[in-house]
Amino acid sequence: MAAASRGAGSDQASDPASGRLMQIGEAAERVGLSIRTIRHYEEVGLIVPAARSEGGFRLYTGSDLDRLAVVKRMKPLGFTLDEMRGLLVVLDALDTATGTERAELLDRLGMFHHAATARVAALRDQLAMAEGFAGTLRAKLDHHGDPGA
Repeated sequence: MAAASRGAGSDQASDPASGRLMQIGEAAERVGLSIRTIRHYEEVGLIVPAARSEGGFRLYTGSDLDRLAVVKRMKPLGFTLDEMRGLLVVLDALDTATGTERAELLDRLGMFHHAATARVAALRDQLAMAEGFAGTLRAKLDHHGDPGA
């Protein structure tokens, strides 16, 4: 693979805000994902390291971390890998699109927003049901004398 050429030392971690590159361990720590998860996302085409060091280490930029953060936030909402990929394509293209293409991308982004909002509402409903159940159990414990309290 090609050596890093975006301002970082060949195997050196750096600050993504400066546009310099960092290795996968630092990227994982900053985004709150495991190295294994980032490698999986690379295997399925959601993320591509910005470069490789002379030693073959994956190197990531702040933009790469932003992509990982989008994927991380979509996962608990139940989006599929294809849906994640689709949103990333929209987000990538939106910055440079104009005219009709921009309007179409905004429509697609709106559909993702609608889907995310609906999934958040469903999760809130599930949480309310779970909290109600936990409250019922707490009431039973209180009524029968909780030995663990």
